[in-house]
Amino acid sequence: MNRASLDKRPDEVATMFDDVAPKYDVVNDVLSMGQTRRWRKVVVEAMEVSRGQRVLDLAAGTGTSSEPYADEGIDVIACDFSLGMLKVGKRRRPDIDFIAGDATNLPFADNTFDASTISFGLRNVNEPKKALAEMARVTKPGGKLVIAEFSQPVVPLWRTMYTEYLMRALPAIAVKVSSNPDAYIYLAESIRAWPDQDHLAAWLQESGWEKVTYRNLSGGIVAVHRAFKPSADGAAAAIGAKKGPVAKLRRNIMR
Repeated sequence: MNRASLDKRPDEVATMFDDVAPKYDVVNDVLSMGQTRRWRKVVVEAMEVSRGQRVLDLAAGTGTSSEPYADEGIDVIACDFSLGMLKVGKRRRPDIDFIAGDATNLPFADNTFDASTISFGLRNVNEPKKALAEMARVTKPGGKLVIAEFSQPVVPLWRTMYTEYLMRALPAIAVKVSSNPDAYIYLAESIRAWPDQDHLAAWLQESGWEKVTYRNLSGGIVAVHRAFKPSADGAAAAIGAKKGPVAKLRRNIMR
């Protein structure tokens, strides 16, 4: 598969995100017409974590996705490869731990976190399957992973309209509101090249995760996938059977 992220080296992608860091969250709100906040709320609900647990928020950027956990007293680590993003986040939320790290070689020990999550960042990783395996390594047995990522609209007409928006309207809007419009052209291309919901579910299973489910948001523009790390005593199966905001509504992918 031809993916836009393969056209740029990891250091080039990091520099691109450094450049857009100061206005990144504002621009995202504009381009998504305010939907990002709703999407992130679904992710937090799907995580089902509580005080006393440790959470890895990978590709956390400026920490917007980490804030709901910190606000609830949950120990969250915001990890990203863009130092520019991390600096912006640390200035805004000094109470959150921001750590620079490569998604394909995480700087954490095995079985460190009760749950891991990545929102709108997996498609920007050069080797996404390796990142999925790394998140499995650092998550405790029986722990969960929740991914929010742009996906493929499920209605053909809506898919066509959305593709037109990505390739025409989004870059035009970015020129007006972003300091680096080329970055958003790259992001639009990376969204269009990203695999659909079932392919990502299959990748999760290939990377060692089980009980994979997903929920479509905004007609499939975004999909929230949830999976569990197997445990020897069967705890993962018990947790996976629990009805949650992802599992109770959408498909269970069995390969």
